[in-house]
Amino acid sequence: MTTSKIFFQPLDRIAIGVILILSLLIGLLMLQGDGVKPNVRYFSWQNQLIAADDTSFTLTFSRPMDSKSVEDNIKIDPPLAGKVSWAGRRMVYTLMTPAPYGTTYKVQLQGAVDKFSQKEGNKNRQIQPFTGSFRTRDRIILYIGADQQDKGRLVLYNLSQERKMVLTPKDLVVMDFKPFPNGEKILFSARKLGSQDLLSTELYTVTTGISAKPEKPAQALGKVDLLLDNKEFQNLKFDLSPDGKTLVVQRGKKDEPGDFGLWFMSVNNESSQEKLNPKRLKSQPGGDFLITADSQEVAIAQGQGIGLLPLQGDASKPREFFPEFGLVEAFSPDGLQAAMVKFNPDSTRELFLLRNQGVQKPVLRTTGSILSCQFDTASPTLYCLLTQLLQGELYQEQPYLVAIDLKTMQQKPLLVLPPNQRNVQMSLAPDGLGLLVDQVVPKTSPTDSSQANMLTTDEGQPIATSSLWLMPLLPISDPSAANEIKPQQLPLVGFHPRWLP
Repeated sequence: MTTSKIFFQPLDRIAIGVILILSLLIGLLMLQGDGVKPNVRYFSWQNQLIAADDTSFTLTFSRPMDSKSVEDNIKIDPPLAGKVSWAGRRMVYTLMTPAPYGTTYKVQLQGAVDKFSQKEGNKNRQIQPFTGSFRTRDRIILYIGADQQDKGRLVLYNLSQERKMVLTPKDLVVMDFKPFPNGEKILFSARKLGSQDLLSTELYTVTTGISAKPEKPAQALGKVDLLLDNKEFQNLKFDLSPDGKTLVVQRGKKDEPGDFGLWFMSVNNESSQEKLNPKRLKSQPGGDFLITADSQEVAIAQGQGIGLLPLQGDASKPREFFPEFGLVEAFSPDGLQAAMVKFNPDSTRELFLLRNQGVQKPVLRTTGSILSCQFDTASPTLYCLLTQLLQGELYQEQPYLVAIDLKTMQQKPLLVLPPNQRNVQMSLAPDGLGLLVDQVVPKTSPTDSSQANMLTTDEGQPIATSSLWLMPLLPISDPSAANEIKPQQLPLVGFHPRWLP
């Protein structure tokens, strides 16, 4: 009888060795506890370009964190005030006000611990140090040039880079414009240079050479595309919806002078290749109009009041009607408030604040005009450009800027402009830190220039030249610094200023 022996093959010996080593390592880990440091797996704004409507970012962690240790140790440079909320391993940081434009921000987190460190007595298991960064869009303004070189052309000026770019060609005289919300294109109305018909405007888009996303290549600067011609209709006032998807334009048929109304069409702000035909809004004719903040309705002056008409569906009857008011000035970005004007029998004008609960609050009354208003995105403030009637034999209106605290309804005058400048316009920066104002100088003597090549205001007054002014708004909340705020004249010659979103 023979005795059998067990012989291990080389592969068996290797496998047994690996098992023993792994068992030893597992045992050591169990004795030492969990020593793997938590970390940030995802930062939603990493290397992103954000705008005023970007209000919150998220940090996603590799494990549940001790919330207080994270909130105590997170740092944003420059500082941005905000509120923190949690959903499992994800932290959401919501900004109190829009991040100032033209700034690069750094987000840092170190010293925070996970939720189980304290229970396990491992106070040294801190998060792996994290650093992220993002930046806001440049501070950019748009205006219509008024000097000999840029006369009637749409001009873009980058305040952050101090760089000027002309967007439209010389053969077009720009009348009005609206930026798309992503800043990549501008919708504008213009007539051909030399045209005697000042109402022969057509609607175009032009590219700004800007990309809203760092990873997306920008389109070439100044690429103009015709959106709506004037072959059968005159194109009058127009508005672009806040979401940049819908154009509403007031049009009149050329061969039927009494046939005019509102038309709407979808516009694609990503590609000029997709163009849709305009459709007429089946509604009663009206006057001035403005698309609502949710981009779903248009508020229009109809008869003795303001009607809200849906852009989709039956618009023959207003969804809501406000018989007390004759003009809508602005909607708040969240759509919860509106500023409307009431024309009183004593020839005064009264500004009201309407809230979505049906509350109507009087804000101010003036003997002059209420030219325009804008809601601030950074605070409960309404900025208005008004005029007051001056005492004397001559009829004179003096324009001035005022900031209205919507909580207390207190008014703070900001700037008084020279008398008889009703054509002044203002624009509030998307981050709420500045107001643009123009000062148009009208022509007072005859000129050899033909009317076709002449720049005019909205009221048809010939323009000689115009200056642009920037009013800083950062210290407004500080009473001691409010008196020191002075407007700054920009080295630009133009009118109709607007901020790029």
